[in-house]
Amino acid sequence: MTPQPLALDPALLQPWIGALLWTLARVGGLCLVAPVLGAAVIPARIRVGVAVLLTLVLLPLAPPSAIDPLGAAGVAAMAGQLLLGALLGFVLRLAFEAVAFGGQLVSQSMNLGFAEVVNPTEGGSTPVLSQFHTAMVTLLFLALDGHLQLIALLADSFRLLPPGTDAVSAGGVHAVVAFGGHLFAGAVRVALPAMTSLLVVNLGFAAISRAAPAMNLFAVGFPITLTLGLVVLWLALRSLPGAFAALQDDAWALMRQLAGG
Repeated sequence: MTPQPLALDPALLQPWIGALLWTLARVGGLCLVAPVLGAAVIPARIRVGVAVLLTLVLLPLAPPSAIDPLGAAGVAAMAGQLLLGALLGFVLRLAFEAVAFGGQLVSQSMNLGFAEVVNPTEGGSTPVLSQFHTAMVTLLFLALDGHLQLIALLADSFRLLPPGTDAVSAGGVHAVVAFGGHLFAGAVRVALPAMTSLLVVNLGFAAISRAAPAMNLFAVGFPITLTLGLVVLWLALRSLPGAFAALQDDAWALMRQLAGG
């Protein structure tokens, strides 16, 4: 008697295939936009490997759904999961961009706006101080296990907002757009100590130009402003962790709201 081959019923595999695709869509959307996991300096193979690994780890948290993954409802659910992951990563990226924009304001105040380097993350050129601030907060983010907190938040989102449900609402998108205003407020918070000190220096140069109009302030003021700016920048680095922590707390609160918490 010959053994009969095992036959797999596609109807039994359909819920698990849907859960796998929707989990991969949410994780992939996060890895595309998140500041550390989605950095352009990381090779594409490593980013894809991280996304697949996170998908396999978080797959047991995604319950199977009766929605056909190849149907119109399944494609719409996959697009919603991709959008949810992208919004979570985008909110956290705004906190990093606020610090980078603050560094750009400081560089313009100390006449270092022309000193630019290639930004591998954005693909263009940014001021040196902007890159320096971004590197500092990235190391701070990793030292405080922010990447692990991000993965934990993603795991909680599968429990609170499982795939197959309405992932993103109009209120959530509006909250993300409103959070964009924190980009400018956070940049001012980062750059305010250095900009205030350099403003006092520029006011002193204005008084000197009125007292001695024949003095060439462009030749004298540039090295003085640059030297004092570096000293002020070194002293202002003490306030950078606190400013970034405040931005990060607001970002985590909004991300928990988007994740259903």
